[in-house]
Amino acid sequence: MKKVASHALGCKVNQYESEAIAELFANKGYETVGVDDWADIYIINTCTVTNFGDKKSRQLIRKVKRQNPEAIVAAIGCYAQTAPKDIEKIDGVNLIIGTKGRKDIVELVESYRPEDGVKNYVGKIAGEHEFERLSISKLADRTRAYLKIQDGCSQFCSYCIIPYARGPIRSRDPEDIMDEVKTLAENGFKEIVLTGIHVASYGRERMDVTLLDIIKRVQEQDGVERIRFSSLEPNIVTEEFASELSKMDKVCDHFHLSLQSGCDRTLERMNRKYDTAGYTKAVETLRKYFPDVALTTDIIAGFPGETDEDFKESLEFAKKTGFSKIHAFPYSPKRGTPAAKMSGQIQNSVKNERTAELIKESDRMGAEFIKRFEGRIMPVLYEREVEPGVYEGYTTNYIRVFSKSGENIKNKIIDTRIISSKEFNESKDEGAVGELV
Repeated sequence: MKKVASHALGCKVNQYESEAIAELFANKGYETVGVDDWADIYIINTCTVTNFGDKKSRQLIRKVKRQNPEAIVAAIGCYAQTAPKDIEKIDGVNLIIGTKGRKDIVELVESYRPEDGVKNYVGKIAGEHEFERLSISKLADRTRAYLKIQDGCSQFCSYCIIPYARGPIRSRDPEDIMDEVKTLAENGFKEIVLTGIHVASYGRERMDVTLLDIIKRVQEQDGVERIRFSSLEPNIVTEEFASELSKMDKVCDHFHLSLQSGCDRTLERMNRKYDTAGYTKAVETLRKYFPDVALTTDIIAGFPGETDEDFKESLEFAKKTGFSKIHAFPYSPKRGTPAAKMSGQIQNSVKNERTAELIKESDRMGAEFIKRFEGRIMPVLYEREVEPGVYEGYTTNYIRVFSKSGENIKNKIIDTRIISSKEFNESKDEGAVGELV
């Protein structure tokens, strides 16, 4: 039995696609192994969101070829799509596929011969209008299933390469989505995360279905007990959207609302499609319908032209909004994007200082958010045993909880009293200590 390793760098969409590809090979009789293991075939799903992502992709390709010089190595995904000629120069690459045509990857690998050299299958993505179907029925050692319902992005933020890597928005057929939801539910997954490159745009090009329509259908699926989404933009949060979601008992009260900056001048240079007033309105609307809602976000520090005053304004906006967590990143120039050519590029030391300040504020807000729920009894879906007799799980509003149990409670939803917001121990991220009720 031949061995295959299918590994993703970067986002949850990449991870979903890599697991779907591993399943394609498994269905053909291949044994799936980890990327650090010896394999006959390595499928590296590359990331290009930053130049560092490009570098990590190149390093991993070289690493797996050293593990088995005779292996077939396929570079797929976003970096392969945007820079196939760069990847051709990497010693050891055999196949380059990009962000479409991956459903045929088993056949492409099996037809490859060493005398073929480097086979480049990357095609144009800019005019692509078909959603490429990749699906998953099994996820090893997981209780939470990611389900890709959308691909592509047409936002063209000035710092982002993804529209060039993924092409325009394409939405998955609703019946196909529900087939996979049903399969996942039958395989025991209680929580479904609807994901995509720009989930909020689901159905926009089809004109016959919306994201809200899909959520309502997933809500009706027996066996599914929780519904989450990947990052949403504030523009989707209307009164109707929030009101309708609040009527569905499976929708979790946690929303990742992309911000990027709390300064309107910076948002305009980023070519974001909202301002801080619109963002605040979305936050207020969600809190109106979800009283215990957790709001998480992304903020870029040190975007070109961001003055000290701009950053202070962004930080103050974050404090006023009151997130439960901020994913803070120093701006990283990405070749091929307008922002990389902007004047006013900021020194790394300044970007790192600003990022550290955001992370410090995130830690404070996170602890404060958890403290609100001390003494409350909340349903927790336990996901894994982190050490003998201690299980980790999440509340609906994404508080990480550690509880002791004498029996296996993995993939069970159990009412749990939140005892303390302190870290479980020094090796764990912040969370809460819980007590099973």
